[in-house]
Amino acid sequence: MGITPVLIAFVIGSALGIVAGYAGGWTNTVIMRLVDILYAFPSVLLAIALSGTLGAGVGNALLSLTIVFVPQIVRVAESVTTQVRNREFVDAARASGASSLTIVRAHVLNNVLGPIFVYATSLISVSMILASGLSFLGLGVKPPEPEWGLMLNTLRTAIYTQPWVAALPGAMIFLTSISFNLLADGIRSAMEIKD
Repeated sequence: MGITPVLIAFVIGSALGIVAGYAGGWTNTVIMRLVDILYAFPSVLLAIALSGTLGAGVGNALLSLTIVFVPQIVRVAESVTTQVRNREFVDAARASGASSLTIVRAHVLNNVLGPIFVYATSLISVSMILASGLSFLGLGVKPPEPEWGLMLNTLRTAIYTQPWVAALPGAMIFLTSISFNLLADGIRSAMEIKD
């Protein structure tokens, strides 16, 4: 529930963002305005609305979380691609007669996938927390599937008698999300260019 929506959103969002950033003009305007419609809603509210509309279940929760993360990745991909598109090596490739597809494949992808991947990695912890929240509200995973948010929901009644048991799923959500945040920071530090 944490990795799959981000991975699918990474593929879709990167493709849309790279197309929008490289093509520019009306293509950029159309893609980015459609993305802005989804980006206008807070992530939690959009995830709850989509899951409530689609119904509970793993597939619907994954779909709603993917839709939540696509606009965020598109914006990052478009921004990075716009910066790379104006670099000298892209102008040189264009002047040498290379096609747009060749320029994107050989020059743009190598320079934009790293920052997009680092940003997508930082979304995994957010995805886990949103998925747990959806399951806690009854909009995500249904019993008997194991999921930490669902466990928190079912253990609410035990909080007065055995609070440590009810706190364990919340602690695991916290520790795992912190771990993915630290992983994203480590990847970001490893990819920084040292002078």
